[in-house]
Amino acid sequence: MSSQSGINVAIIGVGLVGSSVISQLTTIAPLASKLHIVALQNSKKTLLSNPSSPISLAPPADWKQILQNSQTPALSLPDLVLELQRITKESGRHTAVVDNTSDEKVAAFYPSFLKAGLSVVTPNKKAFSGSLALYQEILQSSKQPDATGRTPLIYQESTVGAGLPIIGTLNDLVATGDKVKKIEGVLSGTLSYIFNEFSTPKGKGKNFSEIVKIAKENGYTEPHPGDDLSGSDVARKLAILSRLVPELSSELEEGYLSVPTHSLTPAPLTDCSNGEEYVTKLPDFDQDFEDLRRLAEQEGCVLRYVGVIDVEKREIKASLEKYPFSHPFASSLSGSDNIIAFHTSRYSQRPLLVQGSGAGADVTAMGVVADLIRVSERRG
Repeated sequence: MSSQSGINVAIIGVGLVGSSVISQLTTIAPLASKLHIVALQNSKKTLLSNPSSPISLAPPADWKQILQNSQTPALSLPDLVLELQRITKESGRHTAVVDNTSDEKVAAFYPSFLKAGLSVVTPNKKAFSGSLALYQEILQSSKQPDATGRTPLIYQESTVGAGLPIIGTLNDLVATGDKVKKIEGVLSGTLSYIFNEFSTPKGKGKNFSEIVKIAKENGYTEPHPGDDLSGSDVARKLAILSRLVPELSSELEEGYLSVPTHSLTPAPLTDCSNGEEYVTKLPDFDQDFEDLRRLAEQEGCVLRYVGVIDVEKREIKASLEKYPFSHPFASSLSGSDNIIAFHTSRYSQRPLLVQGSGAGADVTAMGVVADLIRVSERRG
């Protein structure tokens, strides 16, 4: 048994978020002493720790070059599990797998990680917003104890709101017996930015298409802005949150596909697969968006694209809604912030609000690393 405390960390996906996770784990001394990176894997290479050659990635080491120089090609997920079980046994430490990808295949493999005694920490929304069958299999797999009688853990704080404490807050409300009545929020940083610029208490600003174009140029949208305007990202987050509410945990059989979702893409552009062409044609529909904005303004409201989970009505939807100028969704938001309101029995007079940056590699990685700390505290 190793004398070192903490846990092992195996990282799949070393893009923007993965790179930031590695940076935080290797540059913050208290973390480096208890969260030990034992594996890195991207689509081409795998880097594994061995007793004779433990991985040392702390600066000034260039971990990208070290991974690139690895002689081990990217392992299949079953083979990666075998290697991580070996490392777990040799080190005497529990191992957590961090999935920083948005890969459906990796998400579908979570039950196998868990059955192998490995914890899972992830910002990948796919597993928790997919089919109810996969979600239930993940939960069931996490209940199987290992040889020591302890079960693996699952943490997914960064799947909703990046580093914002949204899932942790909801879990705490439920665990302490509060009754969740309604959850509503601006859950897409991209759509938050677009409507914060387009629909304000101050009146008309830039045209809708111009704001979308600026958002794309600044990297706030996906390469194809229609992926954001479809509302599917909000629908995924609603599926994740609703499954944490006991009354709704089995409601969405097909996950986010079961969520009624208002797409902002004009019907004639539905089949436009080129992002540049989409942006070029969007001005043809500016008047339609302006009519909606003006109608809301006449009612003393702004437009916000929100996710709503109404527990009492058993209604879950992603839609464009109107909010009075005085509402926090109108008056408190700026930039690409997320904001979410929990209406519960305890928070009945005024909802519990969580607000802040809901996107970006550094804050997403912060949520991931905080989850790893929780695993270490419980399994280290």
